[in-house]
Amino acid sequence: MRDQTGQLEKLGEDWAVAELRGDTASLGRVLADDFVAVGPRGFMLTKEEWLWRHESGNLTYESFEWDEVTVRVHGDAAVMIGRQTARGRYQDGDFRYEIQDQFRATLLFVEEQGRWLMLGLHLSPIAGPPAGSRD
Repeated sequence: MRDQTGQLEKLGEDWAVAELRGDTASLGRVLADDFVAVGPRGFMLTKEEWLWRHESGNLTYESFEWDEVTVRVHGDAAVMIGRQTARGRYQDGDFRYEIQDQFRATLLFVEEQGRWLMLGLHLSPIAGPPAGSRD
């Protein structure tokens, strides 16, 4: 199990580097064909749409950090939770968005034919603990 956890942690690091660089070839190999991402505002993107953000040049990162990672493996499935800290820009037509946020990210993996693939991703803004919590 430890070997799988280490392999997945490395895959998460490789994913973060590929995101920073806009490396769609690497991302294409990591993402499952039926990959779905849920963005921080609830929108959903398929694998093709996720890759297109980089291919089109609409999304560029100045920095992309991936830390506070935990991995849980359950047979041929795994859940990875971490913190994504990103700085960059997204522009599509007249819409321009400066990215300078931290997200709690949940990455879902499945092992197929001896290879781990990212099946899904969900991003939630880190806004701090709720009022009245003990944290």
